[in-house]
Amino acid sequence: MILFRYLTREVLLTMSAVAGILLLVIMGSRFIRYFSDAAEGDIPVTMLGSLMVFHLPGFMELILPLSFFLGILLAYGQLYMNSEITVMVACGMSPTRLLKVTLLPASVVSVLVGVCSLWLTPYGALQTETALEEQRSRLDVSVLAPGRFQEFGGGRTAYIGGFSSDGSEMQDVLVHEQNLQGDEGTHDYVTRAASGYQETRLKTGSRFLVLDDGERYGVTPGDKSAERLTFERYTLRLGLNRDRQELDSLEYATTSALWSNPSPRAQAQWQWRAGLPLMVFVLALMAQPLSRVNPRQGRFGKLLPAVFLYVAYLSLLLAAVDAIGSGTWSSLLGVWPVHGVFLGLGLLMLWRSQRKGMR
Repeated sequence: MILFRYLTREVLLTMSAVAGILLLVIMGSRFIRYFSDAAEGDIPVTMLGSLMVFHLPGFMELILPLSFFLGILLAYGQLYMNSEITVMVACGMSPTRLLKVTLLPASVVSVLVGVCSLWLTPYGALQTETALEEQRSRLDVSVLAPGRFQEFGGGRTAYIGGFSSDGSEMQDVLVHEQNLQGDEGTHDYVTRAASGYQETRLKTGSRFLVLDDGERYGVTPGDKSAERLTFERYTLRLGLNRDRQELDSLEYATTSALWSNPSPRAQAQWQWRAGLPLMVFVLALMAQPLSRVNPRQGRFGKLLPAVFLYVAYLSLLLAAVDAIGSGTWSSLLGVWPVHGVFLGLGLLMLWRSQRKGMR
């Protein structure tokens, strides 16, 4: 038990460090992309936190297998460098027992990956796409930034000079409405106001942009004449607050729904989700013999070949999923031959390593 706790702690600590670095890099890249969209006015800044949380399971299902794989390589490589494995062998630890110690934390990581891939990732993807779809279809002035011309839905483009001190009112508002249908054809309208604010009617759920002290100009394309309207208060209806609706896509479908769906795309998606937990055990089998290094090599001696092996594994899985979805590969065979090939490779590497002994 002392050796089990020691080895498990070394592997999990190294895995946590690798996972933290990878997660920071990937989430940082995605956050920059969303922050750029928020700066452009496509999404409000208040959505950034929820979007990153919904993306987290999708990141973890890919990061955890890789980080566990690298955790075994680095942790056991350090033990080989310090001759601690040699001492364990002298105390009676066999290669089979070391494999059992490796597979126990692999079971925990596999369960975490399975929870992410089978349940949390499709739920998070659905919530993310639903929130973005609502924002795209929603006519809302909450995303407007001062000093810029921005589209906010419904063929409208707006410009605001700034906000009041408490942020409740917009100042120097300009709204351009394009191709509005009228009695005599389509018209373009330009509305200018000294101030304005957004208002929601609780009974109907309708949202309005209320403008104060301004002018409204109507222009018909091809006509030299124009209409001019002066107002003290003018109200533009933006739209209704709609309930969120689930999107009809296999990527957002539940795992049970994919299981009962016989279409090739559904089976490809289901096998991808179900294969990720199995991938953890296959990588653990390959990581143990790869971690065996000569002290003169250093514990990073086999890191690059191991990364190439992981990339090949993941690339073949993605290629198999695409082939199943397009109908060029049988869904009955599915992605399992890929797992079988790398499982056989891992067992072969393990057998050769045990045959040489742990020196």
